[in-house]
Amino acid sequence: MTEFFDMLREWPPERVRDLLEGSDCEQAVERALARPVPEAHDFAALLSPAAALRLEPMARRAAALTRQRFGHVLQFYAPLYVSNHCVNSCRYCGFNRRNRVQRRCLTIDEAVAEATVLAEQGFRHILLVSGEDRKAVPVDYFTELTVRLRQLFASIAIEIYPLAEAGYRRLVEAGVDSLTLYQETYLPDLYSRMHPDGPKRDFRFRLESVERAARAGVAFLGIGALLGLADWRVDGFYVGLHARWLLRNYWRQQVSVSFPRLRQASGALIPPCPVDDRAFVQLMIAQRLFLPDAGLVLSTREDAELRDRLIPLAVTRLSAGSKTTPGGYANKADGEPQFEVQDHRSLAAMHERVRQLGFDPVDKDWDCAYHSP
Repeated sequence: MTEFFDMLREWPPERVRDLLEGSDCEQAVERALARPVPEAHDFAALLSPAAALRLEPMARRAAALTRQRFGHVLQFYAPLYVSNHCVNSCRYCGFNRRNRVQRRCLTIDEAVAEATVLAEQGFRHILLVSGEDRKAVPVDYFTELTVRLRQLFASIAIEIYPLAEAGYRRLVEAGVDSLTLYQETYLPDLYSRMHPDGPKRDFRFRLESVERAARAGVAFLGIGALLGLADWRVDGFYVGLHARWLLRNYWRQQVSVSFPRLRQASGALIPPCPVDDRAFVQLMIAQRLFLPDAGLVLSTREDAELRDRLIPLAVTRLSAGSKTTPGGYANKADGEPQFEVQDHRSLAAMHERVRQLGFDPVDKDWDCAYHSP
């Protein structure tokens, strides 16, 4: 099977920009909206400036597709940061190894205590997050932690450093069923500038990590680009292309797309390509039209008002009550967060709000049963 890296080489940035510019007309947008299964040129039209004038019909179509595929159910999860130690120098991240911030790595017992707080709040889906430092939090750490947590949670996801296939297989055997891994940007030259040193500088190894995880048996695959580093239309196009490739080549897995927008962080750069709210909405509904069967994830990086407006359109999964500092739940840690959270509402408050909007909040589901041996 051809790897996505090889397909990506067929879509250099110049070709993508030319396609976006060539699709920038009202007729192209109308054709894309009328097509039952949009192709790459239709997706480019939906991302183009011309489509910004057609957000209302796009939003109606996106909402209808979301209800058709996912009903009125919204799933909730919480991130649990276990370490902010990192060996990379990502220019946009508060965990950058060159930043003079207080570093902390939770012990297994401390991480279990943090997770217990989340379980008591009602969460049944948890995302284990760490900085990229294999010595501080090796694979053994996550396998032991997962074994201790799997009785508390219906789903355990990881957002950690990329692994070889054998590493992902060990985590699957321990109970991990989900992976979130952002490529940050799909533009190789920009990627190199944003990652001046450290293991993360290896663009291809990171890109192909999702495929290795799928081969190892990870059931739920989450991808995304860090919005604000590059032209959102270009990186958004690549994310859609990547997600569709995964859906077609790893059809046993479920694929989701996240929309992390670059936020204030200690020592981090100012977003070179800011993404305003209108562009953010266009990107999300364009992804829904191109990827009707993909989950779309919206985190607490976004404020409450915008999240409430997007829930009826395309969202299938939300975080709530998030802390981005190790020890932030049980120990009320005062350390430096990875980024500033914008929506501070608790899980209970989010449940109430989504019910007001006509949706059903879900904290536990049985999707993992479909992936059991």
